[in-house]
Amino acid sequence: MKIISWNVNSVRARIENIKNYIKDSTPDILLLQEIKTQNENFPIDEFKKLGYLSYVFGQKSYNGVAIISKLELDNINNNFIEDDLKQSRVIAAELKLKKKKIELINIYVPNGNPVDTEKYEYKKVWLNRFITKVKKKIQKNSNILIAGDFNIIPEEIDVHDFKRYENDALGRLEIRKKYRELINLGFKDVYRFKNKIKQEFTFWDYFAGSWQKNYGMRIDHFLLSNNLIENIKSIKINSKPRSKEKPSDHTPIELEII
Repeated sequence: MKIISWNVNSVRARIENIKNYIKDSTPDILLLQEIKTQNENFPIDEFKKLGYLSYVFGQKSYNGVAIISKLELDNINNNFIEDDLKQSRVIAAELKLKKKKIELINIYVPNGNPVDTEKYEYKKVWLNRFITKVKKKIQKNSNILIAGDFNIIPEEIDVHDFKRYENDALGRLEIRKKYRELINLGFKDVYRFKNKIKQEFTFWDYFAGSWQKNYGMRIDHFLLSNNLIENIKSIKINSKPRSKEKPSDHTPIELEII
């Protein structure tokens, strides 16, 4: 089974790129972040023509997450955590893989910049609530997959120039500790688990030729509960979509599980 995560930076603006990517990669499940549209304006019919169901938690102009799936999913949840700002940042669902019931959690973590502002405080509160909820979940179901745009640089190897980001909301030590706290609940960062010292990125901003210079960072992740590690077949960062015309500033991560 191929499960892919991609921050598309507006599903309607990138719809042709997304459809072409789906035709090429044929995912079973596509987890989208930053869809930037309300539920009623989501291109459900476009995905239906390709054979996919759409589960959407949208928001006008900002944020928003969705799950596009060939399979019918159960227990769709748009209220995973309490969010004081009522932002659409988490959608969860249940997937059956052989005899295992897997909880899929698709997230778009707040960016948090600039630091030492309300945006940064919101990110910390959001992460604390998310971690608390996952801790309760994993006690009930040891089969959990968390994927999406975490807006966290886990380690120095995960960015082209760590010195630039060590006091940024993506790279600050206390934020990276939150990522570690989440993993310590019983997860593996699948990409780093399979690639100990490889440096690849999932995001390149639109400025100063970042893509052409490979000035990127790895902030999009798959976390898989330890109980599912044996199910991993492969993990790949596919940078090709970032080179397309009118691309998202993120590129897809592709996980295969068996």
